[in-house]
Amino acid sequence: MYNPQLETFLKVADCGSFNKAAEELYISPPAVIKQVNLLESSLNLQLFIRTHRGLILTEAGKSLYHDAKYIIQYCHESVNRARNAMQKEESVIRIGTSPMTPGQFLMDMWSSIHEICPDIKFKLVPFDNTPENSVGILKNLGKNIDIVAGLFDEDFLKERKCNGLLLSYEPIRCAVSIYNDLSQKDSLTVSDLYDKNFMLIKRGWNKCLDMMRDDLLQNHPKISIVDFEMFSLNAFNQCENSNNTMICIDSWAHVHPLLKVLPVDWDYCIPFGLLHSPKPSPNVQRFLDAVRQVKPVSECKPKD
Repeated sequence: MYNPQLETFLKVADCGSFNKAAEELYISPPAVIKQVNLLESSLNLQLFIRTHRGLILTEAGKSLYHDAKYIIQYCHESVNRARNAMQKEESVIRIGTSPMTPGQFLMDMWSSIHEICPDIKFKLVPFDNTPENSVGILKNLGKNIDIVAGLFDEDFLKERKCNGLLLSYEPIRCAVSIYNDLSQKDSLTVSDLYDKNFMLIKRGWNKCLDMMRDDLLQNHPKISIVDFEMFSLNAFNQCENSNNTMICIDSWAHVHPLLKVLPVDWDYCIPFGLLHSPKPSPNVQRFLDAVRQVKPVSECKPKD
């Protein structure tokens, strides 16, 4: 931050002697003399008058003496401010948000998390939930985004090179257009979906959904399954525009204003939690530990 020779200069000025300054600095007198000579040479100033009775500050030396004390003090304060700013920044957990990755879970747990980690702050980082973005963000968690909420299984985590903290097993619901006759109901039976298109994400995305697919194909063949690529606004628009029904969870109830999310009398559910880097920072790890304390995993488990 500043030329360390200034501190040597101040010590010599205070001691009035190269030898006494060397003793207090725990270096040799020649080293002290060399540093002062180099400082004078670099500044093109004479800072001391050398006499047989000791050292006397020149007028230039007196001026530099007062300014150097201020410079050193200011630099120390600057470093402390920078460290404090770094600590504050490190205490900010960056939460990635999109329509498919809501941040409502934070609001539900905020007061309890704050009691455990009062210094931690949250910063919401919006992103577009495109196929390219979703994969890239998850593979680089910890760089620009620390946490993303979403659905996952072990294969999903392995492919995206991230880890997941399980929060719950979310019941699988059905989204329908508000113009669909089914929207008049408060809940659905499986038979309500007979002879209708039911949008289900492609096979291989999640084992729980693959088991659900197999069960529907075997036991409810009158449901026509329509594949889609990924959970996104495009999929929700497709559901509303085509008047299809679609797999959904409660967290997505407000993604599309023209869709209604209804419970179905089945037992399907899917893991939901927080996706994070395999090597989270200490503060992100503190946050995850706090979440574990605040929210035990719900009892609902996926079907075998």
